[in-house]
Amino acid sequence: MATKAERVGFYPGTFDPVTFGHLDIIVRASGLFDRLIVGVASNPGKVPLLSLEERIEMVRAESAGLSRQAVIEVVGFDTLLVDAVRAHGATTIVRGLRAVSDFDFEAQLSGANRRLAPELETIFLLASEQHRSTASRIVKEIARLGGDIRGFVPQNTVRLVLSKLADGPT
Repeated sequence: MATKAERVGFYPGTFDPVTFGHLDIIVRASGLFDRLIVGVASNPGKVPLLSLEERIEMVRAESAGLSRQAVIEVVGFDTLLVDAVRAHGATTIVRGLRAVSDFDFEAQLSGANRRLAPELETIFLLASEQHRSTASRIVKEIARLGGDIRGFVPQNTVRLVLSKLADGPT
């Protein structure tokens, strides 16, 4: 009897900070795979509030115990996405969409990834309705202006974000 190949997905993001929307995608994607790699990108095009190491640890802590069925692994990467996906044995890239406006950009990325790595598939999961307005950049702006971010991120992440903001301007 042939053994079923392990289904491995790769969910990339900057996660600066991780939001309830990100965690919702992790939970839902974990039901589709045997193993879900959450790839925390260094993303040199952005100036993060949190270091790569802080973001990796934050995502690990907040995603612990969330899985529907998959083993969840959290890794950092500073390479092309397709190279990170291949390096971790994944065959599917998972992307979350908050709004129709996200689709155009994500479709362009998916097309570029497909040209670089035709063997990889990309799937899109629509954000749950309660998370469609949640974006890390909005969370950081609310926090910078003294607003309450508890409805957007887990409590430990609230503390980390506020601590980083108290350390000085970013």
